[in-house]
Formats: sequence, structure tokens, C-alpha cells
Amino acid sequence: MSEQLVFSDIDTHSPMGADILERIARVLSPDDGPHPLHAPEIDGNAWTYVKDCLDTGWVSSVGKWVDRFEAMMMDATGAQHAIATVNGTAALHAALYAAGVRPGDEVLVPSFTFVATANAIRYCDATPHFVECESRSLGIDPAALGLYLDKLLIHRDGQVFNRHTDAPVRAIVPVHCYGHPVDMDALHKIAARHELILIEDAAESLGSSIGDRHTGRFGRAGVFSFNGNKTITTGGGGAIITDDALLARRIRHLTTTARAGDGTELIHDAVGFNYRMPNLNAALGCAQLETLTTKLETKRKLASRYAEALSGLEGVTMMVPPDWGHSNHWLNTILFDTMQARDDAFAALNANGYQCRAVWTPLHHMPMYADNPRMDLPVTEDLAARGLLLPSGSGLVQTGTTSSTDR
Repeated sequence: MSEQLVFSDIDTHSPMGADILERIARVLSPDDGPHPLHAPEIDGNAWTYVKDCLDTGWVSSVGKWVDRFEAMMMDATGAQHAIATVNGTAALHAALYAAGVRPGDEVLVPSFTFVATANAIRYCDATPHFVECESRSLGIDPAALGLYLDKLLIHRDGQVFNRHTDAPVRAIVPVHCYGHPVDMDALHKIAARHELILIEDAAESLGSSIGDRHTGRFGRAGVFSFNGNKTITTGGGGAIITDDALLARRIRHLTTTARAGDGTELIHDAVGFNYRMPNLNAALGCAQLETLTTKLETKRKLASRYAEALSGLEGVTMMVPPDWGHSNHWLNTILFDTMQARDDAFAALNANGYQCRAVWTPLHHMPMYADNPRMDLPVTEDLAARGLLLPSGSGLVQTGTTSSTDR
């Protein structure tokens, strides 16, 4: 696949390569390079807060910074509850398990996503069932999914089953790909009609919204990632948000090794997970959340500059937020008319200091998921063949050239 391109086999001086280089150089000067795909921007009070952990010795999974980080996540998203975790994959696993996904279940999930989405389902001993995405948002296509489920599902004894495998179909996990919000209103209706648990993989979409509601707040729970390449980072970390008090209590209990009692004795009442975020990481996260608004503003400027620079370039389309929502522009995505044009641009940009990446390889192409149940996925295949991700970190705006849209 294209992520394993051998650049020597590609014409880095092709017309598309030259054209895309010239357009991207209008946004990010080659003299200021190299330009990473999405480097962390450590700013604000980061040093002060992390030093407090080191000075006091509170570096593990308890401490004031964990509590503060969770409170700040509630403020940032509008959710009533937030539970900080060691990473986004752990967050998704815990949310699925706590919400009721069990061994033998099938969970509807896009094939066009990062592998962790499907892996978290497998950690529950459940089966990812791959569904189609749409080109507007890169997320699940509600219209195609609705038609598919009407033919696939059998309602029996208060549950829904896959008529071909006879496995319970328990949940649906929409993914807000590269920060673009999925059509959650439509998906929520589908989930309600078939009594499916709805858990949002909002790992990449901190700062994205639909109307006045933040992503992650349309289902039972939403999960976020704060890996080093996300809009904000805690180094490694994740979080679960929910408005369901009982679910929040269960998740917090399970992610703290299901520890019971008042803490004077090591008593555990279930098989839990050691998934809580360390105080050290939370301290960095608090500093990052304090500058989130600025980061989102600069990422919005960068996306606008890219859109202006690429306007009118034949054979290239920049993904823009769907009309139902607002994106955090985590990774700016462009689509080429052909795979060859994409591959030539990929090679030329990387060879000249612009770190780009092909979009995800669909999960049904991977050996461990090749035999999983799935619907027809023509849009997924097409997008995977033509998509490219551009350098997108908020720190790049300071090194870029000035656009007329910023004046």
C-alpha cells in the first residue's frame, strides 16, 4: 500500500508533484522546514505544572492534576462526567465493556479508521463488523448503513442478531475521522431504532462540534486520545466523557482495577483494568487544555491557508467540514483524482521536507480482520486509494507565510 512507497520508484518531478509543492510552499515556507505531520506544541504552564508533580512526588495515578484535568475536560466538552485514562484505546475498551459489549457480540465500526478502534472491540472478545463511510465526513454513511441493517438484522427476544452469523449485534462505534464530525443525528436514530449501544470514537476530535454539542456527547459515552500527535497531548493519555452518572461510576471503578472499600485494604470486587491516567501526564494535559482555544484558532487558520492555496488546482480536492458540524482540523486531508497523482505528490512532498502520510489502510485489508463480517465498501476503498494527509500541527502557523484570509 501507499504508506510503504519506495520513493525511488516514483517520479518526484511529475507535474502533480511540482504543482503540489508550489501550492504547499505558499502556506509553509521550505526555508522554515522540515515540517512534521503533527508535532506536539508544549507551551503555557507545562513546565510549571509538571515540575509540581516532580517536586511533590505525586507522579502516579492519583493527585490533584488528574482531578483538575477531568474537570477541565468537562468544561471543554460540556459533559457531566469525565474519566482520564492511560490512552485512547484503553478508554474505548473500558467504555465498550462498561456499556455492555460482551464476548461473541458484533460491533458495527467503519473499516476506514485507525486500528485501535477495532482492537478495543477485540479486547472485549467481540467482533468488529465493518461498515461503509461517506466522502463528506469520512465517517459512517448513515443512509447506506440504514439500508444494510434493515436487511441484516433480526429482532428476537428483545435483541438484534446478524441473520447470517446469528451473533448478537450489540453496538455501533462512529469515528470522527481526522476531526471531521460524523452525522450523529442520523446515526443516533439508527441506533435507537435497532436498540444498539452508541459509543463515539472521538479520539481525534477534541474541539469539534455538531451544532452546540461537542463530539462525544451523542451516545452513551465518547472517548478521546491525547497521544503526542493529537491537538493537545498528555504524552500518552485518553479520556471518556458521558452524561450518564451510573455509567461514569462504573467506568471509573473498572478503570481503577475495580478497587472496593475505603482504600484501607486492597479489596477488588471485579476483574478491572489498570487504566487510570498518571498525575504527571494530567499536569501536562491541564497546561495543554489552557491553550486549547488558541491551538484550535491557529489550526483553523492553517486549514484556511491550505484551502486558499489549493483552490483551482485541477485534480485535487481538500476535505472541508460537513455542513452539519465544525471540525478541529486535526489532520488536513486532500483527495486526488487518481492514486498515481496522490503517490507522486506524496513522494515529492516528503522528499522536500513536508512530512505527509497516506490515509488509513482499511482495516479489512489487515490479516487479523480480513475475514470479519462487512458490507460492501466501495467508498472506503476509493478514499483509501486517493487520500493524503498534510502537515497540520498548530505550531506550523507561526512558520507559515501570510495568507490574504488572515488579514
